[in-house]
This record gives sequence, structure tokens and C-alpha cells, in this order.
Amino acid sequence: MGDRNHSPPLAPLRLLAAMIPAEALEYFESNLEQCLLCPRKCGVNRIEGETGYCRAGNEIRAASITVHTGEEPPISGTAGSGTVFLSGCSMRCVYCQNYPISQMDHGNIMSHEDLAAAMLKLESRGAHNINLVTPTQHLPGIVKAIAAARAGGLGLPVVYNTSGYERPETIRMLEGIVDIYLADMRYSDPGVAGRLSDAPDYPEANRLAIRQMFETAGLLECDDGIGRRGLIIRHLVLPGGLAGTGNTFEFIAHEISPEVHLSLMCQYFPANRAPDTPGLERRITEAEYREAIDLLGRYGLENGWVQDMEGESGPVA
Repeated sequence: MGDRNHSPPLAPLRLLAAMIPAEALEYFESNLEQCLLCPRKCGVNRIEGETGYCRAGNEIRAASITVHTGEEPPISGTAGSGTVFLSGCSMRCVYCQNYPISQMDHGNIMSHEDLAAAMLKLESRGAHNINLVTPTQHLPGIVKAIAAARAGGLGLPVVYNTSGYERPETIRMLEGIVDIYLADMRYSDPGVAGRLSDAPDYPEANRLAIRQMFETAGLLECDDGIGRRGLIIRHLVLPGGLAGTGNTFEFIAHEISPEVHLSLMCQYFPANRAPDTPGLERRITEAEYREAIDLLGRYGLENGWVQDMEGESGPVA
């Protein structure tokens, strides 16, 4: 994952405060002793080897670090996104396509110096950004890695690629650290969220977090089509209306902004335990996806992208 012999000569902790607000460093360090990073608020002491729901320990675990071209156009751009796939997750989605990483903890342990070196290498390869996928449980180390990489010359925007199951307090502390939020809004109904992701409080927590992301980062800003700052909301259409698409779009239009960029996805397929989960045994139909696209128009959500049924993204029509 990283070569400590090639780590940037910039990691002394006394220098990190020059790149990251001291209050943020203290917040994320304190969560190693009593972890309250996500809505589960497990309260475990990770320094002493305790683990909570996400199973994350005292070090960063990453499954893959690569230049990735499969994100939304302002994230992938022409050269790709410098993507770090972090291990573990605060949810247990029965249909998770990356469950070996999120639920089986596949990945390698690395220090914040290793991750800082990897970020700088991604920049040298021409990546448009540093894209942290499912980062919440590893934020104490990630924040130090970002500070170290910036001290070493990192100039790329940082993308926070999240399920949207976040605490506003944690998002607030990422101001000045994260530039772009690429955040899911998965469910409107607590019962569905509980049954499919073991997170019945997801709708409430998600909406509070999205409000905070928008307050912190605002609408998407781009330079030559490449994202530099702002919020992108992702919504995956599920079979049988399980995602509560209309309710979610109403919230976005009325409570966030009708100008927010929204990525509407049709790529669901029955992965992990979905084939044995009632309602999730099949892909969505063209009619279900067309209904979701029509809802974009109903709520005046005109910025963003829709996929065709082959998975390619295009602008909202």
C-alpha cells in the first residue's frame, strides 16, 4: 500500500497543525479513545484495542489505491480520480457490491505516512483528486495523512465518498480538510433502512449530515469541468421503490437546493445477500428507472447525471 522508504519527509506531528486546524486534529484524535465518529456512537477505546460496529482499529486499513475512472464526470474527469478504498463500514447493506472490503475487512494496514506518500504518488500520476471511499472509520489517520501530504506539496481537492451515514459534528470538523462531498442518500423509510442496512436511523442521520455538507461545501464548483468544491448527492434506485426516491427528491428540492448536483444510478444488482432478501432478488426495470427520472423533473432537479441501463452517465435531460 505504501513504501515507508519513500514516505515524504514531512510527517512530524508538530507540523500537522500548520495544515489542519488544531481543533480538528484534537477532535479526531479524541475519537480514538472514545469513538463517536458515526451515528452509532460506539464509544470504544480503539487505542486499547477495542473495536465497534465498523471493526476499525487504531490504524488505517485500505484495500486498494488506484486511479479510477468510474465516478461522476467532474470526479473522474479525463485522467481519473485518485481513489483510496478504505476497509470496513458503519453499515451492513445486504446488497453491498464491495462486501469483501466493507464487511469482511479485506485490505492492508498502513500508517498515515504511508497514505500521505500514496496521495502524492496519485497526484504525480495525474489524478484530478484524492477520492476517499468509505473513510469515516479511519478519519483519525486520514486527517493526519492529508495534513502530511499537503505539507509535502499535495494540491489536489479531497473527495469524501460516503454512504451518507454520518454525524454532522464529524462533517463540521472536516471543513478546510475535505473539498467535495460525494454522498449517498439511500433511504427515506427507517424500516427499510433497518432491514436492508441495519441502520433504522439512517434517514434522519443522513438528512442532518447532508444539510451540514451543503452548509460546509455548497453547490458544486468546477474548473474546466473538474470538480473543485461542493456537494454531489448520489441516489441508487432500488427495486419496488425501496429507496423512497420521491421522498428523497422532495427533501433535496425543498430543504437543500434544487440546484444541487444529483447522480441518479440504475446500477443495482443482487450482490452479497440480496438474492435471498425479499424484494431485492432482481435488477430494477426500465419503467422503475424512468419513473425516477420523471421525478427529477417533477421536483425541478436539473443539475447532475442519469445513467443509461448499461451504466454510462449522461447529463440530466
